[in-house]
Amino acid sequence: MNKSKILFSVLALFIVISCAKNPFTGKNTLALVPNSEILPSAFQQYNQFLTENKVITGSSDARNVEVVGKKIKDAAEKWLNANGYQGYLKDYQWEYKLVINKEVNAWCMPGGKIVVYSGILPITKDEAGLATVLGHEVSHALANHGQQRMSAGLLQELGAAGVDAAIGTKSAQTQQIAMTAYGAVTQYGGMLPFSRSHESEADKIGLTLMAIAGYNPDQAVVFWERMAANSAASGKAPPEFASTHPSDATRIADLKNLIPQAKAEAAKFGVIFK
Repeated sequence: MNKSKILFSVLALFIVISCAKNPFTGKNTLALVPNSEILPSAFQQYNQFLTENKVITGSSDARNVEVVGKKIKDAAEKWLNANGYQGYLKDYQWEYKLVINKEVNAWCMPGGKIVVYSGILPITKDEAGLATVLGHEVSHALANHGQQRMSAGLLQELGAAGVDAAIGTKSAQTQQIAMTAYGAVTQYGGMLPFSRSHESEADKIGLTLMAIAGYNPDQAVVFWERMAANSAASGKAPPEFASTHPSDATRIADLKNLIPQAKAEAAKFGVIFK
């Protein structure tokens, strides 16, 4: 067996034994890098970020970030406990910080470390808008998207090594053409759609969590309409196929379809919306 076949055989075996089922998505997902390695590194990077950036404390906005973030976290725990996943979040160390930054953004690292940039507050406007953002970001952590992206990156690197092994001693020009083609195919045909699917999953999970937390999921559409207007005004939105995120129009349409499901799930916890 040649070197490339051996590499792909080992890779296939590695994938088979490195899948884990996620309770929020119901899918078997790649877990090539264990949380025991990911979480300590994520917590360290988060603390480093906080030391290098201006954290807002004591303001009403900062308190809202913490209050809404905790409600979303509590909603996740309620859902997990009700569905037989007690203790699923035992290694999470929840933290919610508002940071001075003009960028319209927020993020959540693996393990529940959340940052909201002050630049997004004019678009969130109220608790429901903030719950839309935090529900989405928390859902990335709950669905282990960071772990999956790291795993996908490893697969991409291993695939590149396989292509290199398959090419062997061919000319440098042939090698360059093959590797360029491989990079384009895996980026546009694999990594970017993979990332967009994560965004859609986080939208779906986040919509349910904000509803269980008591925030009307109809307001998620209102928030994303404001985001769409902001993107249009700034002219910064790339074509969907070249983006890590779905287009605003796709996202809004998907959310509208998901709202009845989110309300029905919230009703199981005694939260009723008209």
